[in-house]
Amino acid sequence: MSQLIERVEADRALKTKHKALWSLGDYPAVAAEVIPATGPRLVEACGIRAGQRVLDVAAGSGNAAIPAALAGADVVASDLTPDLLDAGRRLAEERGATLQWQEADAEALPYGDAEFDVVMSCVGVMFAPHHQAGADELVRVCRPGGTLGLLSWTPEGFIGQMFATLKPYAPPPPPGAQPPPLWGDEAHVRLLLGDRVKDVDARKEMLTVDRFGSPEEMREFFKRAYGPTIAVYRSIADDAAKVEALDRALADLAADHFGPDGTTMEWEYLLLTATRQ
Repeated sequence: MSQLIERVEADRALKTKHKALWSLGDYPAVAAEVIPATGPRLVEACGIRAGQRVLDVAAGSGNAAIPAALAGADVVASDLTPDLLDAGRRLAEERGATLQWQEADAEALPYGDAEFDVVMSCVGVMFAPHHQAGADELVRVCRPGGTLGLLSWTPEGFIGQMFATLKPYAPPPPPGAQPPPLWGDEAHVRLLLGDRVKDVDARKEMLTVDRFGSPEEMREFFKRAYGPTIAVYRSIADDAAKVEALDRALADLAADHFGPDGTTMEWEYLLLTATRQ
């Protein structure tokens, strides 16, 4: 019993840490200024239409949930971080979208079995630490014959490589936590979902990012707006040599992903849809 209590308390502490992480900086600015096309792309791939009941898991500020609502669906946007939900409510009101916003843990969703026609996540559930638990919940709340849709950064793409660059400077992850970009590996996601889905369609696509005029501008934006980057820099703030080395590594990585015109970047993601058995 004591071990169970310890696990529950450790998980609660981890989720509290995740809430704080995604409250850092300005993730809604990342969603709106850097990756706005990802949400509508996922909505399109899922074939979301009027009358469907849709759940967006780890919805953030509604990058996919708001377009789904504007398509006429009955949408619930769930996320662990209340600050992101508050930002999403404001954005939805500005865009004339009506949907529900609910604080929820992607690994323990407060919804009934088979409750939704579409269950999706746009670079969201990939950041839940325990991948199988998150996948099990996605499948559980989707009705038989319903659609699962996931858009996730690949390990080989820019964001996946950024996490690899940050890793040597970051504190060790908690026991059992898995790297987020694994959700961008088709084989990994197929293993998570197993035989509970059929008609899997997985494709790698590129997001064109034209927000930054230089590698250094990209790095500085992520240092002030993106929670995971901010957290790593805070952990090494007392070591000037490490800060300088990480600054250089991130700028070099960004430079490698700028196109010949020097104004656009190409970020790879995995777009996967499937039908619940």
